Amino acid sequence: MFRCTLRSSLAAIILRIWILDDAGIAAANNLDTPTVADLPYGQESERQKLDFWKPQSDKPTPVVLMIHGGGWIRGDKSGYNANAVRPYLEHGIAVVRLNYRFIPQAMEQKVDPPVKACLFDAARALQTVRSKAREWNIDPNRVGATGGSAGACTSLWLALHDDLADPKSSDPIAGQSTRLTCAAVEVAQTSLDPKLLREWMANADYAGHAFGFWAEGRSRKDEFELLLANRERLLPLIKEYSPIEWVSSDDPPVYMDYVREPEPAPFGAAQRDPTHSPINGMMLAEKMKAAGVEAVVSYKGKEDKTYGSIPAFLFKKLNAN
Repeated sequence: MFRCTLRSSLAAIILRIWILDDAGIAAANNLDTPTVADLPYGQESERQKLDFWKPQSDKPTPVVLMIHGGGWIRGDKSGYNANAVRPYLEHGIAVVRLNYRFIPQAMEQKVDPPVKACLFDAARALQTVRSKAREWNIDPNRVGATGGSAGACTSLWLALHDDLADPKSSDPIAGQSTRLTCAAVEVAQTSLDPKLLREWMANADYAGHAFGFWAEGRSRKDEFELLLANRERLLPLIKEYSPIEWVSSDDPPVYMDYVREPEPAPFGAAQRDPTHSPINGMMLAEKMKAAGVEAVVSYKGKEDKTYGSIPAFLFKKLNAN
């Protein structure tokens, strides 16, 4: 009787351990719950927050920043869900997704031009991540970025822009580098210059809002025409915030996916969707290749066969297993 009772007790204990272990594993695999959630990286807005997922690893891991799209006027980091995060964690890559200030909010705060808030918020988030390298077990020398549409433009701007680090700053975060190892993006805009865009695509109409011409009820085309009319005055700012203007031989490799888009109409003609046309990527790739930097453009009918996808490119370039 005693032995039967003992066996039953031991079995119950083992079963309880198994249940607790399974619960722990389930919790660890619940990708809807980041390792660190809503970490503030700035003080100008409630939107300046990021989430971090830490993969299982004894060694410092690479990290990928996910920057959501939405024309810099809408969207949220939650758009990158568990399905987006999982492949990177499975390949030993940490993930950060971030929110940033929108154009209307930047205009209210008198940021000039408003797009500066969106792009510099992303840069500050990147610097914050690097400042956490030891605490989060990440390798600050292996950092990639990805995003769609406006988030893609932001990612390319970070990849190509000169380093924004301020080594003389008393703020330790401001002293961190903003340079990337690589970027892989979807349907990116690569220039905000209205004259250049109209040369590429006769019906281009995206960029006016980035320079303060957004207004409730105003059409994107009207915003664009206002930017075009004020181009000469704003040209230094247009160049500052256009990724294509920052191409140099020391830039990291980039991958630009437009596979949702068909082969574009001829250069200079109207495009089906000029904001997301492969023409944007083709023109940036041409300039990058001339500088000796790898740039891949993939679109329907001319899909990339070397890497095959955004995640695969990032896995390769970040040296993940």
